[in-house]
Amino acid sequence: MTIDYLIVGQGVAGSVLAWTLDQRGCSVLLTNDPARPSASAVAAGLVNPLTGRKLVRTWKADELFPFLHKFYTDIEQQLGVQFFHPKNIYRPFRSVAEQTDYLTLTNEPEISQYVSKITDNQSYSSYIENSFGGLEVTQAGWLDLTEFVRIIKGYFVRKNQYFELPVEIKDLTISNSGVEWQGVKINKVIFCDGVQARENPLFDWLPYNPVKGQILTALVDDYPIKNIVNQGVFILPVRNGLIRIGATYSWHDLDWQTTEDGRAFLESKVAAVLKVPYQIVAQHAGIRPSTKDRRPFIGLHPAQPAVGIFGGMGTKGVSLAPYLAEEFARYLLDGEDLPPEANISRCISLYHGS
Repeated sequence: MTIDYLIVGQGVAGSVLAWTLDQRGCSVLLTNDPARPSASAVAAGLVNPLTGRKLVRTWKADELFPFLHKFYTDIEQQLGVQFFHPKNIYRPFRSVAEQTDYLTLTNEPEISQYVSKITDNQSYSSYIENSFGGLEVTQAGWLDLTEFVRIIKGYFVRKNQYFELPVEIKDLTISNSGVEWQGVKINKVIFCDGVQARENPLFDWLPYNPVKGQILTALVDDYPIKNIVNQGVFILPVRNGLIRIGATYSWHDLDWQTTEDGRAFLESKVAAVLKVPYQIVAQHAGIRPSTKDRRPFIGLHPAQPAVGIFGGMGTKGVSLAPYLAEEFARYLLDGEDLPPEANISRCISLYHGS
């Protein structure tokens, strides 16, 4: 028996790629090492087509966002579950100057398609500081990553195609025609193991630039806002009476531990936005698998074509993974080209192995 694909790592990237290949009729084994931490286990799962202080359109937003909305809702409908929550993102203006700049930007066609024509500022004003008004970004939302990963795991468990155990390079017998692992013959092994890819001797030459992030979970008694708020920090209503506040960005102290500094930073930021009292009940930290050029790492190893990688998606894995998984499937199954900005061939000058 030969399996088409072994997927190593079941965060958002591995879950999405495994589902995509499965739906294309491939035989897929999905593995995950529960002893290893995962950024997907603590991330808020936001999707946002306009990011940054200057409302920059996300890379490939016009392709990514219609695709991701259909991708996640199709799985929900097929399996009778819910984990994806389309929401607008309300961005209150910090000053008259910012109001003027943002409203000018929204006249540009590439930006205006992601901005609501009408914003009810009054509905936010009792709960959010918005003295200068604000705007709402559309086609946004959030993915309940814990639930999504659980659902995908359950799908592959029911098919007897899921294993909780580590997959080490030393345990793989690799040839040009395939891989053998645990007595199983596999056509290709694809690593989707997030920041742990830096420790993989086959892919440790790729220029990662990991970023630590922390978020807070808080109880709030009087907060009827259903949309996400984003101004310096995001305020994500998970359900009635529960919000998440985030996130920090640190390129130092790259561990999975929460810090008092991180909590203090988020509290100081949210104090300028949120008008109602809240009580912190949890704090989480994760390391995002970001890259030097802020583009994902997708492709097959230059010397071992039976081994590939699908990762490096940083803070935007929920947005990027569905579209790029389809692009990778077309590359693997149909012989189409990968997007050059994401293809690991762009980093080939850094590869000096055999």
